[in-house]
Amino acid sequence: MTAFTVVIPARFGSQRLPGKPLIDLDGKSMIERVYEQASLSRASRVVVATDDQRIADAVRGFGGEYCMTRNDHVSGTDRVQEVASKLKLTPEQKVVNVQGDEPLIPPEVINQVAEMLDQSNAPMTTLSEPIESTQDLMDPNIVKVVTDQRGNALYFSRAPIPWDRDRPDDNPSSAMRHIGIYGYRVSLLNEFVGWPEGQLEQLEKLEQLRIMEQGIRINVARSVKKIPPGIDTASDLERTLAVLKAANGII
Repeated sequence: MTAFTVVIPARFGSQRLPGKPLIDLDGKSMIERVYEQASLSRASRVVVATDDQRIADAVRGFGGEYCMTRNDHVSGTDRVQEVASKLKLTPEQKVVNVQGDEPLIPPEVINQVAEMLDQSNAPMTTLSEPIESTQDLMDPNIVKVVTDQRGNALYFSRAPIPWDRDRPDDNPSSAMRHIGIYGYRVSLLNEFVGWPEGQLEQLEKLEQLRIMEQGIRINVARSVKKIPPGIDTASDLERTLAVLKAANGII
């Protein structure tokens, strides 16, 4: 597998959990735990992308690498492109965007999306996993994805897709949740920032739809490992802390 760089976008502002990247998770900040997991992958470099000096100071404190970015980006992808530009990455190089609120992300899935760029020859890759309940299928905060027979995305939506008209009670059996980790060729990132927000992107508030509206192929594969949910709410935080304490033998 050719070398790749991991970029972790991290903003201080969060409506539900202000200062989220610096929240203490059993002795380490969230951003440090994400950084550690990314460093266990086969990435040649891991960089935190932030517009906040407090996060930059925290990353420096644990010996990580960071890159200061503008504070007016409309999406994480725009922020990742700025980092790729500042690092002077060439168009053919690979970047993996790891969300800054997933401290339990398995390194194997980071490797997976990077490998998919070579295997599929698509300029962008991402992952999915089965939806197991009707509640999750109907939840607009859980993004759904449908693909063609070659694993290329047909659409991403907050709506319950696909919908089995004849067996509505059996819908979760065919639905897939989109997992927000992305692999890109730098050439696509450079194109992305030149495109205006698409109509579908604005409606669904899903930045990957900007790419689909341009007719660009996004390859999707089932995750090789179960990815624990990220941290968006106080209950997410409690769940993650319980996992970390259990792993450390603390009951």
